[in-house]
Amino acid sequence: MTTLKLLSFLLVLLVLQVRLSAPIEDNKIPPSLCTGHPGIPGSPGVHGSPGQPGRDGRDGRDSAPGEKGEKGDMGTPGEMGEQGLTGDRGDRGERGQKGEAGQCAVAPKSAFSAKVSEGRDLPLPAGDAVLFDKILLNEQGDYNTETGRFTCKVPGVYYFAVHATVYRASLQFDLMKNGHTVASYFQFFGNWPKPASLSGGSLLHLIPGDQVWIQMALGEYNGFYSSTKTDSTFSGFLVYSDWKNSAVFA
Repeated sequence: MTTLKLLSFLLVLLVLQVRLSAPIEDNKIPPSLCTGHPGIPGSPGVHGSPGQPGRDGRDGRDSAPGEKGEKGDMGTPGEMGEQGLTGDRGDRGERGQKGEAGQCAVAPKSAFSAKVSEGRDLPLPAGDAVLFDKILLNEQGDYNTETGRFTCKVPGVYYFAVHATVYRASLQFDLMKNGHTVASYFQFFGNWPKPASLSGGSLLHLIPGDQVWIQMALGEYNGFYSSTKTDSTFSGFLVYSDWKNSAVFA
């Protein structure tokens, strides 16, 4: 269908519509064919009264538990509270089992005694230590037969004694402590036909490491003598120790 034919068809339809439509009154235009100006806005209405409360809603169903949250940071420590009252004394506990027997405490010991043997070459030159080489008692080993010296191990007060047999000569010897003379003893020979004796002793305070011995004083006074019937001896022992608790475990 061409454009001309289409226009002719539309014109025919318009003429038929005019003829068939109701007659329009004079000076009346249908409202649908014209539009008036908008009216002036009216004043706001009065607020209405509050409505009645609504009904409670239905209870919801319990949902599944949520995941556990992360641990929070540690809070600041609070201030220290006041000291509480002393509690009541507790009941006495049961008696324990008897322990094993301990070692018996004994006092510290130190003692020795030695003599000059019969075959020892005498006399001795001045300044030499007299060697009492035959041990009578030396349980702690504080006396040395090779040097003739006693060495202190336990601090305290000691007593030392010397008994010398003198025969056909005068005798002078010293009691020595760490190289210093602490006591001297002398016996003059008076042409006696039999042996004589010279004895002496002294108390000394010693500390560990101190040494005590007998030493010849003069070369011409060297009458130490020993035989099967008479002896020359050197002895010493601890009187008391300086330890505060003198009893020790042996």
